[in-house]
Amino acid sequence: MIRSELDAAGIDDPDLRYAYRRCREINAAHGRTFFLATRLLAPEQRPPVHALYGFARYADDILDDLNPNVDTASRAARLQELSDEFFARTGRSTEPVLAAVGHTARRYGISDELFEDFLVSMRMDLTITDYPDRAALNLYMKGSAEAIGLQLLPILGTVGPTEQAAPYAAALGRAFQLTNFLRDIDEDLTRQRVYLPADELAAYDVDRDLLMWCHNNRRTDRRVRDALADQHDIARQIYRYAEGGIPLLAPRSRACVATALTLYSEILDCIEDCDFAVFSQRATVGTARRLGVAGTGLLRSWRARLMHPAPSVDRRSGVA
Repeated sequence: MIRSELDAAGIDDPDLRYAYRRCREINAAHGRTFFLATRLLAPEQRPPVHALYGFARYADDILDDLNPNVDTASRAARLQELSDEFFARTGRSTEPVLAAVGHTARRYGISDELFEDFLVSMRMDLTITDYPDRAALNLYMKGSAEAIGLQLLPILGTVGPTEQAAPYAAALGRAFQLTNFLRDIDEDLTRQRVYLPADELAAYDVDRDLLMWCHNNRRTDRRVRDALADQHDIARQIYRYAEGGIPLLAPRSRACVATALTLYSEILDCIEDCDFAVFSQRATVGTARRLGVAGTGLLRSWRARLMHPAPSVDRRSGVA
């Protein structure tokens, strides 16, 4: 399967093919819902999407390394090395993930600013563990979530100016991450992080100490439940806004994004269905449901690709 995707994308260089293959393996291993949605893209679109995922995961793994011997200074140095190598432009990186994402960025004209925004947010994770208000959290998500949505736009394609679709792509990235914050609140507390606005939690008499009580006792206090329900509603509103951007995407990409939106938003359903018991169980969409939604999307994707064939690819340069 990966061979046909690389062939369709016009990626012939053996080292690059290995690099993209490595990114695909990372995506398949760590991003099940995201990877499933990528199966609905045209074959030539999948390798660059895997490359972007691989880069994000590479940085995230530096931050979430639980080795007690790796201190903040070491993580900061590794992030700086990652940044330096990505922006060096002195030839192809020997690190497969960086080689693939560098090729993708050049091929699709993805701006350096979006990668810098992402890395700024990753650096914030080195020292910031709490966010006082929505503005502070949104600043973090500008790089950690919105930038990724914007990086994907040139690969997905749009029916009009990219600028028209950009706010919706950014919002969808934000909605995905807010969903993760709600689902993973217990796991994030093990790393001493709280990715929810402190002032909005305080409106329900919730603070870090109470969240830690929930974490330690595997129970959701009533006040925490009410605060999380409020955050849940905010995420829902962002999904509703982001959904309006799907018609602005190239027809062959709509099924993929619609499927990802549906499956991620259904994580919110699972959280609500378990009455916000996020400290004792992880909210997941069942395999049968995921495959059912993806199957419907796959039919729509095939139909769209038949009606809207891909542009030709210059196999010598790898540029569409």
